[in-house]
Amino acid sequence: MNKLRIVLAEDQALVRGALAALLGLEPDLAVIAEAGDGRAALALVETLRPDILLTDIEMPLMTGLELAQQVKALQLPTRVVIVTTFGRAGYLRRAMAAGVGGYLLKDAPSEQLASAIRRVANGSRAIDPELALAGWDGDDPLTDRERQVLRWAGEGKSSAEIAGLIHLSEGTVRNYLSEAIGKLGAANRVEAARLARDKGWL
Repeated sequence: MNKLRIVLAEDQALVRGALAALLGLEPDLAVIAEAGDGRAALALVETLRPDILLTDIEMPLMTGLELAQQVKALQLPTRVVIVTTFGRAGYLRRAMAAGVGGYLLKDAPSEQLASAIRRVANGSRAIDPELALAGWDGDDPLTDRERQVLRWAGEGKSSAEIAGLIHLSEGTVRNYLSEAIGKLGAANRVEAARLARDKGWL
């Protein structure tokens, strides 16, 4: 039997180990590599070309949504399944735009996860039914760059620190932050980051 080859991306080692163990019980699934951050996961997907990338959303260096966008942009054959604790409609919308095949919550039964992986590998979609019913929750007004600087700002980084991280001038970073704050109607960068995170836009 040809097993479906899976790369697993999850920053919490205990959760990653539990997911790998659960999937290892399925006779037709094989976790061939694991990563603790988004950049490492992308490198593995580019090298190994697995059938499925199973990823969390909140991860260091590159989020699961950014990872899915890169897999799509690079036209890699790997299909993406997101497993997350975040059932936000904004996240789901961004995942769909990035070509994600599956979106499940971490409290889903393990057999539902295995079934979703098989369906996505066969070209179908597998979306958590409750999330699908929740529908869309307004359009995301942020650009990718605004989202990026706002996420760093929400983690307490200064404009200068953000500028160094993403190789932009400090003034450009301040402009992106100002735009994002204005779009969200927030009083400051911290409130803007919180509002965007609550909506699932970060």
